[in-house]
Amino acid sequence: QVQLVESGGGLVQPGGSLRLSCVASRSIFSFALMGWYRQAPGKEREWVASIYKSGITSSADSAKGRFTISRDNAQNTVYLQMNSLKPEDTAVYYCKAVGRTSQNYWGQGTQVTVSS
Repeated sequence: QVQLVESGGGLVQPGGSLRLSCVASRSIFSFALMGWYRQAPGKEREWVASIYKSGITSSADSAKGRFTISRDNAQNTVYLQMNSLKPEDTAVYYCKAVGRTSQNYWGQGTQVTVSS
């Protein structure tokens, strides 16, 4: 069974930065892609950014220019660097991995709160 463990969330002021981490229980090269999603109170879960096995990345318009997804293969870890945070970025952030036969794996989530 795959486990994904997120960390790095917290309370930050508007304009601040956070780096989220997602550690996988097996090599991240075993996944077709890994990504970050978020869910704000009363809203649907939305995609934030993805990194494919090839290393190609993509991100939602709301994240472009502020958030960067990256990985450390040796540590089986995917990161989400978030800069210039806004109150509307407040959400629970989830890590997702997609297996080679399209199985979806989710982490438990980490809370990000942007507030003064």
